[in-house]
Amino acid sequence: MWFKKKIQAKPEEKLELPEGLWVKCESCGEILYKSELEKRIWICPKCNFHFRIGARDYIALLLDEGMIEELDANIEPLDPLDFPDYKKKLKSAQQNTKLKDGLVYGRAKIGGIPVVFATMDFAFMGGSMGSVVGEKVARAIRLARTEKKPLIILSTSGGARMQEGIFSLMQLSKTSAELALLAKEGVPYISILTHPTMAGVMASYASLGDIIIAEPGALIGFTGPRVIEQTIGEKLPPGFQRSEFMLEHGMIDLLVSRTDLRNTLIKLLKIICKVQ
Repeated sequence: MWFKKKIQAKPEEKLELPEGLWVKCESCGEILYKSELEKRIWICPKCNFHFRIGARDYIALLLDEGMIEELDANIEPLDPLDFPDYKKKLKSAQQNTKLKDGLVYGRAKIGGIPVVFATMDFAFMGGSMGSVVGEKVARAIRLARTEKKPLIILSTSGGARMQEGIFSLMQLSKTSAELALLAKEGVPYISILTHPTMAGVMASYASLGDIIIAEPGALIGFTGPRVIEQTIGEKLPPGFQRSEFMLEHGMIDLLVSRTDLRNTLIKLLKIICKVQ
């Protein structure tokens, strides 16, 4: 029996592809060209999955001229519990995101209408809410109340920051209390939920908007579906805790693609602020 000899290319002759050109969709598994994804604002052309983007990306996408008068940018967390490796993780997150912590807030304009805008960044320790994130959310709410400007908070988070223990959990009641005072003053609050918005953040300010908007396919809830299934011993319905499911069951008001988010906010703000 004869066998055809396989000819192997020499190492120097192998085709080398530059790294970082392709991205795999988390939802449908399609291999996508990164530059094309960037042009589509990181939305999968095959299944409409909305990839996570950073706080600065949302600022550029939603705000007039992509500009914000950022406040309290230099506040950074401490290590109140002397939690193992917390300082190292903070330093790494700060270097990777160029943020002191996982939330940016300040004065801005959308469609020419002055607002107080805050946005979280999942790349900073999974968007976890520690004492600094909670304090900056509270300050954003107070600023909106003082200046009588609509408040917009864009959330993305895995929940409370375990490295800060009770100091993190205290932020749930603090931010909720501040929003109650905002509501008494009749100042509108629009909450935007992106993938994922979970646990302590969803259990506090993210779920308390006068208008709640979510991006398609976002995971929204307190505890993840797998944990719930293990706890109750039953299979959950298809799409459970996704934004489409939440809209169908009245937990959110609008499902809006990232491509339409700015125009939707402008329309809502014009109605709320009675601008022609």
